[in-house]
Amino acid sequence: MQSAWQHVLVSPNAPNKLPIAALLIANAVSLIGSSLTMIAVPWFVLTTTGSAGKAGLTGAFEFLPAFFAGILGGAVIDRIGPRTAALIADLVSGLSILMIPLLYHTIGLAFWQLLLFVFLGSMLSIPGTTARRTMLPDLSALGNVRLERVNAILEGNQNVAMFLGPPLAGVLIAVMGASNVLWLDGASSLISVVTVLCFVPDLRNRAERLATSFVTEIKEGLTWLWHDQVVRMIAISLLSMNALTSPFFGLIFAVYIKNRYDDPRILGLVFSIFSLGLLAGTTLYGVFGIRIPRRALVVLFLLGASIAYWPMATDLPLIVLLVCAAITGLTDGPVNPLFVTVRLERIPPELRGRVFSATSAFAQLMPAAVIPIAGLMIQQIGLRPTVLIFASATLVVGSILSLSPAWTRLNEARGGGLMP
Repeated sequence: MQSAWQHVLVSPNAPNKLPIAALLIANAVSLIGSSLTMIAVPWFVLTTTGSAGKAGLTGAFEFLPAFFAGILGGAVIDRIGPRTAALIADLVSGLSILMIPLLYHTIGLAFWQLLLFVFLGSMLSIPGTTARRTMLPDLSALGNVRLERVNAILEGNQNVAMFLGPPLAGVLIAVMGASNVLWLDGASSLISVVTVLCFVPDLRNRAERLATSFVTEIKEGLTWLWHDQVVRMIAISLLSMNALTSPFFGLIFAVYIKNRYDDPRILGLVFSIFSLGLLAGTTLYGVFGIRIPRRALVVLFLLGASIAYWPMATDLPLIVLLVCAAITGLTDGPVNPLFVTVRLERIPPELRGRVFSATSAFAQLMPAAVIPIAGLMIQQIGLRPTVLIFASATLVVGSILSLSPAWTRLNEARGGGLMP
């Protein structure tokens, strides 16, 4: 049964924006903590081991659980409800990350233990993100807020977190050490748990909870995904582009900055500038996105994805890398809220958890293999050849994906019935 406080939050008498605001704030806090970890973990491994291979392996363990957790997590979300799933995901992530500095500063931390906690910390990231996205339609309706605007804000949270977190992480690492920065990420996840628990009601009707078998539920979600051309193409594009770009953010940027500048603040600055471009792109989408052809935004993203990577193959000044990172972020910014909106428009409400998780899971399928390969390539053939190979592959694959006829159907609404 809902508490009296939740009953007040869901009162039909007037629009109530508090729950959607609380969800967005909780998401932002958690993401800022995660952005600190994105800088702190590879820098910690590079500093303590001096091995790009081990840093790449650590990056792989961030993605390794994502595919299976995403596929299985979607059915769990549809079964137990998105609010409960979001709470569990943040709690597990927070406690896992807290164990890294706890062991390191007490009895010692073996490398295999670091991999284990990185694995556990990222295991429920996709189900947690999916759960928050799945709550958006009901909470935006409760607050009488346009869904596209809410999507832009939610995805913009990540851009804000990426803008603020990396430079802050660079400063904090320089001042207090990489391991100590991880305390803040763990704490941010727990703050997110408390915020959702106190201010976000469970709007799902218990009578709607699924009663079919777990395997059947997963099969239904995957079958729907396969037969919808647009959502299937979104999943293929996310898988391909994540596979080719994740080595840069999970490893290559860190190796390049450490080798050339040996300053974590510069790594944070690069990520921050990229995120500033993301934030600008997402904001422009939230304001003007309805007027811009959806296909044009997707093609711009696919063709511009490699711009930030080419300067690392040369000795160009840092300012060139920063400008290119900002341009790539700008072209990337509109795509996440656009893809979320398209999926919400097309996916039937009863399948949202499963299909959202599945598309996100496929996006994480390849990075777990590609990041450690990139680490080995850096050790065997050097950083610059590795950059050239991955940047070229990103440009070629993006160009091929941009030609898909599925992008001409982005304005069609199907199961969700949410088109304006």
